[in-house]
Amino acid sequence: MKRVRLVIAYDGTDYCGWQIQPNGITVEEVLNKTIEKVTGESCCVIGASRTDSGVHARGNVAVFDTCSTIPPERMAHALNRKLPKDIVIRHSDEVEPSWHPRYQERILKRYSYHIWNAAWIDPLRSRYCAHVSFPLDIEKMEQGAGYLLGTHDFASFCNIHTQVRNTVRRIDEIRIQKAGSEITIQVCGNGFLYHMVRIIAGTLIRVGRGFYPPERVGEILEQKLRTEAGVTAPPEGLVLEEICYDSQEESGRIKKGR
Repeated sequence: MKRVRLVIAYDGTDYCGWQIQPNGITVEEVLNKTIEKVTGESCCVIGASRTDSGVHARGNVAVFDTCSTIPPERMAHALNRKLPKDIVIRHSDEVEPSWHPRYQERILKRYSYHIWNAAWIDPLRSRYCAHVSFPLDIEKMEQGAGYLLGTHDFASFCNIHTQVRNTVRRIDEIRIQKAGSEITIQVCGNGFLYHMVRIIAGTLIRVGRGFYPPERVGEILEQKLRTEAGVTAPPEGLVLEEICYDSQEESGRIKKGR
């Protein structure tokens, strides 16, 4: 028995999120069924991030246990031959049997949120961008984002239905860039609450439209009330870009020659 790690990219448009649920097909369900086809074993993958319905990923991480003779580094190729085109395994390797993609001391996650800021949405970008037809002031959005840097209680920026007790998180970087009609908000931190990045995006959009002054973001943060922040931005704009594990030990990688 060995534990195989997968780095997974997917277009989340046609899926009801990552986690298996009764009301629609999910990424986790498709992976489980595909691994079973390839290995002949019943499988239950463990994912690092349970992305919501309609949310995309370039670098989600998952593991599964197998007795298959397929070399772990070749598992990506074997699975990609059977997976639908909107799910791709970018990398596979073997990790320690106890390694878990969620429960590591030092994890960094990077998300991007994409906004199409023009009178009309480009139909070729509509699956991957939220549409905002009113002009946005990027400089004011950057000023507002500055209040979120560092370690804070982000209770104002998480869904009221979240079940976590600790809403303290750390944001290391927020970058806002504009290329043509597309605005991208890049957020990097040690962990994110339910809908946190989408609520940050919705709040910064209100700053960009002039509904909030930039300093209002700091006030929202201090109030610790979800009702004070902006709306939850649509899921199609969100991409889980990557998950990084800081040390060799936490990466879990099996050393060659052992």
